Amino acid sequence: MLDIKMIRENTAEVIKKLNTRGDDFSYLYDVVKKDEKRREIIQKIDQLKAKRNEISKKVGKYKREGKDVSDILASIEDQKTKITTLQETLEGLDTFIQQQLLRTPNIPHKAIPIGKDEDENIELKKVGNLPHFNFEPKAHWDLAKTLDILDFERAAKIAASRFVIYKGLGARLERALINFMIDLHVEKHGYEELLLPYIVNGASMTASGQFPKFKDDAFALQDKRDLYLNPTAEVPAINLFRDEILKAEDLPKHYAAFTTAFRQESGSAGRDTRGIIRLHQFNKVELIKFVKPEDSYEALEAMLADSEAVLKALNLPYRVIELCSGDIGFTMAKTYDIEVYLPSYETYREIGSISNAEDYQARRGNMRFKRDTDSKAEYIHTLNGSGLAVGRTVVAIMENYQLEDGSIVVPEVLRPYMKTDIIN
Repeated sequence: MLDIKMIRENTAEVIKKLNTRGDDFSYLYDVVKKDEKRREIIQKIDQLKAKRNEISKKVGKYKREGKDVSDILASIEDQKTKITTLQETLEGLDTFIQQQLLRTPNIPHKAIPIGKDEDENIELKKVGNLPHFNFEPKAHWDLAKTLDILDFERAAKIAASRFVIYKGLGARLERALINFMIDLHVEKHGYEELLLPYIVNGASMTASGQFPKFKDDAFALQDKRDLYLNPTAEVPAINLFRDEILKAEDLPKHYAAFTTAFRQESGSAGRDTRGIIRLHQFNKVELIKFVKPEDSYEALEAMLADSEAVLKALNLPYRVIELCSGDIGFTMAKTYDIEVYLPSYETYREIGSISNAEDYQARRGNMRFKRDTDSKAEYIHTLNGSGLAVGRTVVAIMENYQLEDGSIVVPEVLRPYMKTDIIN
């Protein structure tokens, strides 16, 4: 959430920066007007309360002097009525301002490229060599059918389309990748492992920025407690310190978490309908950081390196993209995408995003820290990144490591987990 004080003091500049996202945010002018009215009402309420208290002091005095207090009591009641009316107006303004701020995205970082959409993202680097086959490579869904390691038909029978059953060495490959990624991030990169709830409440979805914008993508439970299936480990992890004030010495905090994620993918009808690129249920290893404001961009670069390390260890070709203002996520100020090369697509596809939300999520979730006992509480900066999307890593391994006979070579670093060097 953006700081209303910042919007009030820099309205035109804030709107100009937000408009680089490709939308019109001029409604913030109305928000500022409502905020001005809100502050005027607060001042009037304070004045009326002070006047009421002053009048109330006369009641006892008049009674002791035997004077009639009916006029004073009527005046007190009148003040009370005016205060109640103003408070109702204030509550309406508070609700309006809050709703508008919740639907307003983060301001893109000043240094990111300005652009309309993904076509204007900037490629920063390519790493690794593209595979060269002396045969026609197959798509992962064809390889999976021959090897009998993914079953889409029975998954659709059990659940619905865009679900999958992993079988045999396919299931073991998914599990091996989860264990490998967590071990790498915990043992080599210094993250603390978390095992998080798969169900989150509406407050957690709002604080992380999923609600209200992405509510249609959420799987809501038939439960009176406002619960939802977790759409990404970012949601429960970011909410660890909601409504808390940490000590400066508690920061930074770095976490790695595996969860199964659930998304309706309502905005992606017709996209990636074959295979496991885009499913309603998928596994993911997420990286989360809570840091002091002055450390967040150094932390972002370190997180990018940690995510890249997964693909380097697996010897998979990839590239790093910096997202432009029109493609960056709702809650984020700056984002890098990591895209792995997939032979069946003859191009690179996203396998992870690494982002800095600065204080945007912290404001929504009231997450703060104090530099010392006498300091004013400040908002934490939050970062999250993929470390990586497990299913898409499975796809990348299947397609890049395939042999002419349809078998798949297991990357060397996964062999201790897989207990084999080939899937056939």
